[in-house]
Amino acid sequence: MLYSILLPLHSILRWVIVILAVVTIGRALYGWLGKKPWVLLDRRLSAFFITGLEIQVLLGVILYFISPVNQIALQNFAAAMGNAEQRFIAVEHVVGMILALGVAHGGRTLSRKARDSFKKHRNAALFYILAIAIILLSIPWAGRPLIRFWG
Repeated sequence: MLYSILLPLHSILRWVIVILAVVTIGRALYGWLGKKPWVLLDRRLSAFFITGLEIQVLLGVILYFISPVNQIALQNFAAAMGNAEQRFIAVEHVVGMILALGVAHGGRTLSRKARDSFKKHRNAALFYILAIAIILLSIPWAGRPLIRFWG
């Protein structure tokens, strides 16, 4: 039951995160390259992006332990490492998303601590671009629907 609720939520939230990342990165690039001031909107977009990413990773961790597909991999981890699809879900997807969250958090921290707007925007842009690149590489695109409405 929980799986059939969390999987579609995780799937839909993926697109919210991607959209938030595009908007947040766009604002950061605009501010950095245009030498614009760091304003409340920039701070809030950054916070929404990070918070959304934290929620997504939390849902993913819960799904990691309750997913029927992942249960097979966890029961025989050595065999799962020999199967590219199971390895991707059991290891690469999880590690990539946690790494992306860490990179995004690092960017937000450096942006908040920077003394001038130029550095705030630059740090946000560079770290968030790296985070979304890791996210996009860590999403299991092949053979899966773009949005899941059921488990």
